[in-house]
Amino acid sequence: MIPVSHAACQDWQSLLRNAISDPNILCQRLALQTAESSAIALACQNFPLRVPEPYLERIEIGNPRDPLLLQILPQTAELLEQPGFVSDPLDESAHNPVPGLVHKYGSRVLLISTSLCAVHCRYCFRREFPYQDNRNSRLDWQQALHYIRQHSELNEVILSGGDPLTLPDKQLAWLIEQVVAVPHIVRLRIHTRLPVVIPQRITRDLLHTLTHSRLQTVVVLHCNHPNEIDAAVSQAISGLRSAGITVLNQSVLLASINDCSATLAALSERLFAAGCLPYYLHALDKVRGAHHFAVDDQTAVQLHRELQALLPGFLVPRLVRENAGESSKTWLA
Repeated sequence: MIPVSHAACQDWQSLLRNAISDPNILCQRLALQTAESSAIALACQNFPLRVPEPYLERIEIGNPRDPLLLQILPQTAELLEQPGFVSDPLDESAHNPVPGLVHKYGSRVLLISTSLCAVHCRYCFRREFPYQDNRNSRLDWQQALHYIRQHSELNEVILSGGDPLTLPDKQLAWLIEQVVAVPHIVRLRIHTRLPVVIPQRITRDLLHTLTHSRLQTVVVLHCNHPNEIDAAVSQAISGLRSAGITVLNQSVLLASINDCSATLAALSERLFAAGCLPYYLHALDKVRGAHHFAVDDQTAVQLHRELQALLPGFLVPRLVRENAGESSKTWLA
């Protein structure tokens, strides 16, 4: 019998709205034991569970070590304090000149377009970001847009969040129009996990919004494992590429998930087959509650060397770390 997809007939907004947030329901759906349910519930209080149906359907039932599951499953390890792991590992609060905007690098700014994500990745460096101080309505965005207009050294706006593609089309179109109206901005970059976790988000209306402006548009996916890419995700990437949008990917190197050169090589190959170019392989940002995902630098560099032997150069992502206060990413290899 062919399994029935719960996601196939739903629009992206329904899938976003109906994402699973109860760990007991998640464990029931995946036939997992819940011996640590009280600790998991406590971890969820610190950072809620959130996983949408299309992503859930790619997780192997009954496998507690599934690499997609481990990215989204709250664990007791999150409750342990670890030296060096902090609430704001990139020191973004020091580069937050107005609400809703982060200006760390000279020529580009991050516009916090929303606090909402379609999936809560347990290693997220913004687990404790003060979204309450960086609200994102049209009124709240005015200060950030004014800052962008006043700083002529800027040439790129990066929509960040949360996930910018959780915004409704009309709200996203309005925000892009405001950016387009700033003459010294030439490029719009969107960092998103939506095409991976809810590929139904890539609609004709969205593609129209992203392509009908004078700006160069770049979409940077956040995809960490080849199992995340199914036919629907490939189709979503193809749709972006066919519309003339540059599609890149950045991954996070995660212990027990993708800390294997063969896995990383398969990810690059599958991304490129879909029309997406690997871009960065990030060392973990040391955010509180994510220490169990960390891979040490020596191991990371060795994995990267192995990856170079497995792939042509254009499919090898740059191994980097983001250090607080630095003017650019730090290349590890």
